[in-house]
Amino acid sequence: MNSYDFSDKIAVITGGANGIGAAVAQRLVASGAKVAVWDMDIAAPDARLSGLSQDSIIYVRTDVSSLDSVLQAQEATEAALGRVDVLINSAGIAGPTAKLAEYPPEQWRRVQAVNVDGTFHTCRTVVPGMIVRNYGRIVNIASIAGKEGNPNASAYSSSKAAVIAMTKSLGKELAGHDIAVNCITPATAKTRILDQVSQEFIDYMLSKIPRGRFVTVEEIANLVLWMASAENSFTTGAVFDLSGGRATY
Repeated sequence: MNSYDFSDKIAVITGGANGIGAAVAQRLVASGAKVAVWDMDIAAPDARLSGLSQDSIIYVRTDVSSLDSVLQAQEATEAALGRVDVLINSAGIAGPTAKLAEYPPEQWRRVQAVNVDGTFHTCRTVVPGMIVRNYGRIVNIASIAGKEGNPNASAYSSSKAAVIAMTKSLGKELAGHDIAVNCITPATAKTRILDQVSQEFIDYMLSKIPRGRFVTVEEIANLVLWMASAENSFTTGAVFDLSGGRATY
């Protein structure tokens, strides 16, 4: 297990109550960070978070699709913890599986609102403070779907492609500061997001991974931890593959 010193860092993890975000939260707390989980569903966090000290983690109910909600979450986090050094954008939804010509417009808008607007809202909110302090690490959770596009998942694929482009753009904007902005493009992991799609689609996703299995949230957390660390002092605007060999570029 890789180990980094986050003992003086404050991290925000969107969607951190479950899945990938919870695995990252657990690792960050174990590495000394204080963590604020921004999530819509904070009533029943992942079991891996239940044993963490209340001095190390707080929960703020947040709808990342709403800029006002994100601004309120930042205010609550700064009141409790002082600042934001690290931002992990893990909140996301898959949306239904359907052909583009049959895709429900309201579901399309919802996917973009959470996955794209949510990432924009959180970055827009925390970046000014990072600039003032000349320090920050931002890790956006994109998807291999954003590189390759998955059939019957045009909304999700498009939203993750936008997250990749946003990462590259913001990384360049902030390159003159000690602020790193990067993203990962994982293959499918077994998280609650799979509850939103059909078994046929899940089987298709597995068939595309040369390693023949889904990525684990622990494997994702391993990579994210380095990207969020002070040691990642040069790489920015980059896209890190975590697709089990699926990625072709």
